[in-house]
Amino acid sequence: MKAHRARAILPAGLGVGGILVLVVVLAAVAGPRLAPADPFGVSALPFQAPGGSHPFGTDDLGRDTLGGVLHGARVSLLVGVAAAAVAALVGTAVGASAGFYGGWTDDVLMRLTELVQVTPRFFLAVVVAALFGPSIAWLTLLLALTFWPATARLVRAQVLSLRHRDYVVAARAVGVREASILRRHVLPGALGVIVVSAALQVGSAILVEARLSFLGLGDRSVISWGYMLNDAQPFLRSAWWMSVFPGAALALTVLGTNLLADGMYDAWDPAARGERR
Repeated sequence: MKAHRARAILPAGLGVGGILVLVVVLAAVAGPRLAPADPFGVSALPFQAPGGSHPFGTDDLGRDTLGGVLHGARVSLLVGVAAAAVAALVGTAVGASAGFYGGWTDDVLMRLTELVQVTPRFFLAVVVAALFGPSIAWLTLLLALTFWPATARLVRAQVLSLRHRDYVVAARAVGVREASILRRHVLPGALGVIVVSAALQVGSAILVEARLSFLGLGDRSVISWGYMLNDAQPFLRSAWWMSVFPGAALALTVLGTNLLADGMYDAWDPAARGERR
């Protein structure tokens, strides 16, 4: 009975996504110990098939593919988590202010949100890479400054539904300041939306970085999965492992973050899970 209740309460996506994300995080943390050699350094003969001391084989220059995948996990997670965290902070501030204060504040902030939202993110990333050079720092900042509108719109909608609740009205009636009401009584109710949105944006940011690196517009001074896929293009038939392993790592990471976000949404709002079923 208890096991049945646990399955009913805990969405399947939350468990599967959590496991996938945990594996990627552990790979990123343990990468330097499992593969201490420089991922750009030559460690064996080129085009060695998977096996022996090189479980994922070697690339066209003799670099260990496993080491590249492990070190690439750190870059992908850094870009994804940093971009999502900054976007969550900016989006929460904008969305909460617009929804809570309303009036001209809502109009101005929502028009700004729409302006940023219609900006072609990938094209802008290409322009920034061309103007300032490919850099992980620039890319992370760009993603953060273009991802926040989605969070802002979700938070605004949630705050609009919370600002007239009885406990908010009671706090206002006893003289609590508006800023304090927003911070202490309204925002905690929107926390689920913020976390779910941020989790989804982690996967999106990782994909954008991989696409840029795959096109040769990423930071060539750091190893990443997109960088490895770019190098593997000419050898898809002769050295399949060069593309399969970093591609699988990228796909599983994005799948894990999306499943985790979906599972968190179901756990936060069981009614929505019932509607989808």
